[in-house]
Formats: sequence, structure tokens, C-alpha cells
Amino acid sequence: MKVTFLGAAHEVTGSCTLLESDGVRGLVDCGMEQGQDIFVNQEIPVPPAELDFVLLTHAHVDHSGNLPLLFKKGYDGPVYATPETCNLCRIMLMDCAHIQESEADWHNRKGKRSGKKDYEPLYTTDDAQTAIDHLRPIRYGEKVQIAESFTVRFSDICHLLGSACIEVWMTEKGRDRKMVFSGDVGNYDQPIIRDVPAKVAEADFVLVESTYGDRLHDRSKPSVERLADYIQRTLDRGGNLVIPSFAVGRTQEMLYFIREIKEKNMVKGHDHFPVYVDSPMANDATAIYLQCDRDCLDDATRALVDAGVNPIWFDDIEISVTSEDSKAINEDPVPKVILSASGMCEAGRIRHHLKHNLWRPESTVLFVGYQAVGTLGRRLYDGEKKVRLFNEDIQVNCEIGFLPGKSGHADRDGLTEWLRGFLQKPKMVFVNHGEDKTTEVFADWVEQELGLKAFAPYSGTEFDLIESVFLACPEGIPAKKEESAGGAAATDLYRLLQQRGDDLMSLIRTMRDKPNKTNRQFVKDVENLLKKYQ
Repeated sequence: MKVTFLGAAHEVTGSCTLLESDGVRGLVDCGMEQGQDIFVNQEIPVPPAELDFVLLTHAHVDHSGNLPLLFKKGYDGPVYATPETCNLCRIMLMDCAHIQESEADWHNRKGKRSGKKDYEPLYTTDDAQTAIDHLRPIRYGEKVQIAESFTVRFSDICHLLGSACIEVWMTEKGRDRKMVFSGDVGNYDQPIIRDVPAKVAEADFVLVESTYGDRLHDRSKPSVERLADYIQRTLDRGGNLVIPSFAVGRTQEMLYFIREIKEKNMVKGHDHFPVYVDSPMANDATAIYLQCDRDCLDDATRALVDAGVNPIWFDDIEISVTSEDSKAINEDPVPKVILSASGMCEAGRIRHHLKHNLWRPESTVLFVGYQAVGTLGRRLYDGEKKVRLFNEDIQVNCEIGFLPGKSGHADRDGLTEWLRGFLQKPKMVFVNHGEDKTTEVFADWVEQELGLKAFAPYSGTEFDLIESVFLACPEGIPAKKEESAGGAAATDLYRLLQQRGDDLMSLIRTMRDKPNKTNRQFVKDVENLLKKYQ
């Protein structure tokens, strides 16, 4: 009986863990990596066709996005998840597949002109449909035997509609062990869904996320008031408030807040300001939220529903479906709020809205969720002054903002509070789903604050759950950065070089009134530089 840690090890995305007991093998999550790859993730050490089950904590792509690839490679078993996660996966996995096919089509159109081989998508819509057809719902609180040696129970972890921590009971040769997988632990006091994550009293072993395990959320001012301030300030300037927002979860939360802002007239002088939701998947996800089981909702949202109030709908909301609808948003000069995916700005229609608004000093780009290292969202959040979109350099002149405390993830204290729920001390707490240093910091915190043995495994770490010993404990293997012009590292360097070229041209334009001696030396220096690299 053992566990092998594969994905989200000293990284935030790509969650994937292998469990084995008495000849039965299964995965907990099968996520796609997003943003910069920091460490090499080990491949699943058994052929996908030999896996017996997949357990899914929730629908976000970094936990579910590689399911179609798993089926493409030969897996043909069940994927167990809550009913709401199954519903969300039906739209999210298909959307991921459409993106893969679109990217392949784009590469192939370019490749034909240069004689390159066909580019194959990571997976197709057929693969996504196969994964969807194998989804098997399990309701919160049900204890279900999924194999002779495996029994599971899902409990509401309050991160996303349908999200769960998963209790897994395993048996091998008459010996029992229990391991609990936190999934993504929800943030306290968030709207719409329940916001007190279910606690588990007993476990031999725990795997806990640590996205915000080294910090606390800023709760000094309610999020709805901060959002109202951003809307007021931006509309007063005559600009657009652009919110890169995850289509599932964060978009619905923003709509909830904007409904409240309009209802309480918290933005002055801009009656009926328009709000555009420009994400087909967000529109589909919103429909799922509106039809979900009442038990998934918090008390405030249930009260609104009982009073006949739609909690995430209001006058002046505009839904963009077609690409023509999306283009029309930026052709309209009226100041507005634009919600669009993806939340980290790596794909989707948000990139078009950034192209049209980043250069405008009167506009604002407001981040409302975690931005992974290496993503465009993270670069903007970190202050990059020029970015490249659609083969065009865009100067960043707009206001860049962040809505603190609005992550769907619990902070250090929230994670700690969830771990305090274990009345029987686990033998080991494994820490994953955090940036490299964060996993180590939180593991140390768990040991010091809770007196629990904690460890942050790298990908490929194997642990015997019967004997409580490591079978393999490798160090992390840094991901190699591509040296080619098409690689991420080369792209970043080339972008920096372009910026320095622009700086040089700006300097040249100031040299007109400089003394001849200075200009003569400057020309000589530039000529020497050209000779060196030509």
C-alpha cells in the first residue's frame, strides 16, 4: 500500500497523486499545469489502461484538465466526483479540448508556410467527450466502496461549487489505513457557496494544499467595498474596468458583488453602468450555479433565492456569446466593467480586452485571483511595463489593481484551522499545491504550530502507508528552459531585448541637443556594439 506524489509538488498547478493498495491503483486528480513549469513532473508510473479509478476533488483545470489525455492514452475506468463537479467538468473539459484543437489549427496554418510537420493537439473534443462519459457522481457524505480495497467519502471543502476533500479508506492483507486529500481548501467568508470547509476528525495521513500557506489574506475592508472603489475610480476617469476572471467560480462571485453594489447604489454618478460577461464558458457555468443543489449555497444566498432574488443577475448585464459580440465591446466608447476569461490571461478573450485597454491610462485591469508564476497575469501583477499580445507590443499605462482576500483558497490561518479538525493526530501531513518555498514554509509551520509531522514531497516521492517509510524521496528536478527562439526563456529574453531597444531609441531622441563630443562618443559606442553582434 503506497502513495506516489506526481503533480503540484512544490508547484501550484497540475495536481495528481497515485494510490495503490492490494493490486488496485487509482489517481486523485489529474490536473493540467498552468504557467511556468518549475520542476519536472514524473510520468504516471503505470500504464493508464492499468488504472482502476480516478477521484476528482473539483473541476478546476489544474485538477481535472488532463483527464481527456488520460483517456486518450488508454484509461477506460470511472471518474468519481460530486454531482456539481461532474456538471462543471462537462463544460470545462470540452472548453479545454476546443482550445487544444484551436492552437493546433493555428500552429498548422503557420507550419504549412514553413514546411513544418503537422502539430497534434494534446487531446481532442472526442477525448474530452470520452472523459465526460465516464464521470460518476457521488454526493457529499456518502461512503462508497469503489473497489474491494478502496472506500471513499466526499465532503464540502467550500473552494468551488462541488469542491470536496476526499477521505480514502484502504485495505491490504487485513491492514487498514486512511488518507485524506484536502483538495483546495476554501476561503472563509466568500459569497454564494458555503464558506466553512468541512473538517475530518480522523486520518492516518493527510495531503493538504498550501497555495497561501505562507501568508494571510487582507480582510481590513470588505471586498465589495474595494470593488466599488475600483469601479467608481475607473468610470470617473472614463475608462473600462477589465477583470480577468476564472470562468467558473470567480466570475459568479464578481457578479454577486456587482449586484450588491448596484442594489445599494455604491457607485455614484454612473447609473446603469454596463457590465459585460465575455466568456461563453462563464455563461454556461453561471447556469449551473443557478440550478445547483440548495445545500451547496450559503445562508445569505439561500435567503436571496427564497425571496425571489437572483443572486448573480441584475439589470445592465450584457452577455457576449459570439466573437462579434466580443469585438463590439471594445468598439463601444461607453465606460464599462468587463469580466472575461482566462483568469491568468493565458488564453481566451481576455487577451483581446487587455490589448485594447492596457495602453489606456484611464482604464484599470483588476486581478481577483491567484496568478501563477510565468503567466501573463503574474507579469502584469508584478509590474511589467510592456507586454506582447497578438504580435504587437503593448505599453502598460493603465492602473493595475488587485482585490485582496478574494482568492478561493484559504490562507495560512484557514489551512491551519482545517487541520485542527483532526482530533486524532495523523502520522504525517504531506504538503503540496504551493510555490516551492511556500510548501516548505507551511510544512515547518504545521510542525511548529500543530505539533504534526509534516513534509513537502517532490514529484516522484513514494511512501509506504503500512510501514510509514519513504520508498523513494528524490530532490526536485528543475524544468529545463528551452534554448530555442520558441522557448519560454528565449521569448522572455527577446521581449526584454525589445524593451531595451525601445529604451535606446528613446535615448537617441534626447541626443539632438547634446554636445558634438558627446554624440560622437555615443555613435562610436553604438557602432562597436553593432560590430560585436553582427
